[in-house]
Amino acid sequence: MADNIVWHSHPVDQATRADQKSQHPLLIWFTGLSASGKSTIAGALEQVLTAQGYHTYLLDGDNVRHGLCKDLGFSDQDRKENIRRVGEVARLMVDGGLIVLAAFISPFRADRQIVRDILPAGQFVEVFIDTDINVCRKRDPKGLYAKADRGEIKQFTGIDSPYEPPETPEVHVAADRLSVAESVNQLLAYLHHAGALRAGYVPLAVEEGGPEE
Repeated sequence: MADNIVWHSHPVDQATRADQKSQHPLLIWFTGLSASGKSTIAGALEQVLTAQGYHTYLLDGDNVRHGLCKDLGFSDQDRKENIRRVGEVARLMVDGGLIVLAAFISPFRADRQIVRDILPAGQFVEVFIDTDINVCRKRDPKGLYAKADRGEIKQFTGIDSPYEPPETPEVHVAADRLSVAESVNQLLAYLHHAGALRAGYVPLAVEEGGPEE
């Protein structure tokens, strides 16, 4: 970093922005294999939070690669840079007082730790969307596992590139055994008990049946 670049503090800070929105800003980081349900569950949680008056923003892995990270591939180094950029953007949004949801495979523990370390203490919530790879293969909405098996996609997480599951995530969602509604309710319960949500949050109604894809 050049010596002539300094950090400027401004009168309106995170606490002011959070107070204006009557909420606790934080980053909820969803990690898991492709087709594990990260984006689906994150999107459902955002819908609930928005309906209950919270100010949110969802950063999705595919969407970010259309713009901010469109110059990056899927090598280990590019994956690291992808997560670094997303972490910095998320940090700025959390500083703006928002509840940010980020849904990224983010396969490496060290990269997720980098994001945790740049957030203020207590403002990073790691959510492990734990879905058996065989269930992910069965869902495979974009046909990525099939392409990886045929060698058409290289360095695909879970096939020829490793995934390092979180060792101590704040929330561990067994998404291959829970419906989307049950998964969201598990997250709402955690956020409520952690003091991130106002009293009186409303859980989703849960219908009979197995996990939703």
